[in-house]
Order: sequence, then C-alpha cells, then structure tokens
Amino acid sequence: MTASSGFHLDFERPIIDLEKKLAEMSRQAEVDGLDVTDELRGMEQRLEALRQQVFGNLTPWQRVQLSRHPQRPYALDYVSRIFTEFTELHGDRAFGDDAAVIGGPARLEGEPVMVVGMQSGRTLEERQRRNFGMPHPEGYRKAMRLMRLAAKFGLPVISLVDTSAAFPGIQAEERGQAEAIARNLLDMSQLPVPVVVAIIGQGGSGGAIGLAVGDRVLMLENAWYSVIAPEACSTILFKTREQREQAADVLRLTASDLKGLSIVDRIVAEPFGGAHRDYDEAAATLKRHLSEALAELRGVTADELVAQRVRKFCAMGAWAE
Repeated sequence: MTASSGFHLDFERPIIDLEKKLAEMSRQAEVDGLDVTDELRGMEQRLEALRQQVFGNLTPWQRVQLSRHPQRPYALDYVSRIFTEFTELHGDRAFGDDAAVIGGPARLEGEPVMVVGMQSGRTLEERQRRNFGMPHPEGYRKAMRLMRLAAKFGLPVISLVDTSAAFPGIQAEERGQAEAIARNLLDMSQLPVPVVVAIIGQGGSGGAIGLAVGDRVLMLENAWYSVIAPEACSTILFKTREQREQAADVLRLTASDLKGLSIVDRIVAEPFGGAHRDYDEAAATLKRHLSEALAELRGVTADELVAQRVRKFCAMGAWAE
C-alpha cells in the first residue's frame, strides 16, 4: 500500500510537482496517441535526480518533519501488517483505559509475543480520543500491566514508540505521571523476557523512554529521539521557536547520531522518501529487523537478559571531569 495525501512538506513540493507533471504528460500522450517516450524518459531521469538530491541529504529538522508527517504509519498500521492474531486489551485496572497506548498478545511469524505501542489518529476526532498520541499515567500503567502479563507467560515484548511527549496536563500530574514513567523504567529493566523496542516516529523525552527500555532498541531512519523537541529547546535557549532547525542540529536526535552514541542498536531503513510513501515496504523491513532482534535474544536466560539490559543502559552517556 502506498499512502496518498494532499499534504506535502515544503521540501517535498518540487518532487511532487514534477511527479504530477510526469503523470499528466503520460495521460495526455495516451489520450492523444502520441509517442513521447524520450520526453518521459528525460523527465523520469530529472525526477530521480531530484529525489536523490532532496532525500539523500536530509537535515535533522527535515527528518523531524518526516517523523510528523500526517500520513506516516502509526503503531496499529504496523501491527496489522507485521503481526497476526492481535487481540487488543484495555485498561490499567486502576483508573481507566488510555487510547494513546495500545497493546495485546499477537504472533510474529507464528511466535507468540506481547505488543505495546503509542497510537495517534488521522481525523481530528480520533486524534482527540487518542490525545494526539500523548499518554496519560493510565496508559503507561496499562502497558506495564501487559508487559507483566507477558513475563508471566514467557512472551517476548515488542514496544512501538511514537509520541511527542507524555501528556503534560494537570490531571496527568495529579494521577502520578512522573511515578508511572519511573515505575515503567524500573520494571522494564527487570522483565525476565526479551524486550525489543522500535522507535517508529517521534521519540519525545520521558514520554518515549517510558516504553523504550529494551534489550534491542531499533529506530526508523526518519524518526527522532531526544530529551526535548527542537521547538521546546529553541524556546528555552533562544526565547523563540524560530531557531528550531539549529536546535535540531545540535540535539543529535537522528537515528545515525544515536547509533553512533550507542543509544540505539540498529537503524531500520524506510522507503525512499519516508515511511508514508509505502506502508507495506516499511512494515516488511521493520518486521525483518524485529524477527532478527528476537532471534538474537532467543536462548538467553532470564537472569542474563536482565543483567545485559541493565549494563546496556548504565553504559549510556559520556562525560569528562
């Protein structure tokens, strides 16, 4: 499947305009019965060169924009293409059900797993229902409930991370937002089953890391993962959001940056131009990486899984005295 949308990012527009011109010329030639093979070939070559020029040299800020593309696949888009027999479970058994977090048992190539993820919406109504993909405390607690259930039955956990941040509202703080995230960090570090994390879009601050403690952390090519969003960083440092591109450059939030810092373990390639251009290809690539990561962890004892996971996260970061 290839997603179609009238929305295009500014740096995509020259490509989109040329694609439309090429399609129109091809249609018109067919209607008029004209042979414009050479002209079409020349235009296709110009289009490919333009694609390479734009998408082969993306800036960090442009990757942030791609991660937020309204047609980018969300967690449930991947779940429907990667897993079988997915059964969504609801509620944290304490307060309620947070639609910004989804999860339940499923099968990956026949193997039973527990999937959790962060989900936004396409329409305004769905975005509001899912709180624009920003989890409340009950969302983190629901995810942890499902992960504990996975540990009870020996199921590997797969976490799909995609959020700009945990919900910062007063109600969330009253219900223990910080405690819920902190509890997830502690409990995920101690899970006696394999945990594979995939950052599929936005990885904003504690909101992301609350579901991102894993034995293997994968990151899609045009996702971002950072302690703060570029706009917020720009506001703090420069007192304006307008320096967001500069902030994105220095935050080192891209997949290649984080792979170099050993924050993520592997980069998952996207369809050329972004995951929103071909859901099926994006899902097939992610599925392969998830399967490979689980295969690497198969046979590792529970005690060694926990020990390796703790060592992995304790070794992150660099400092100088």
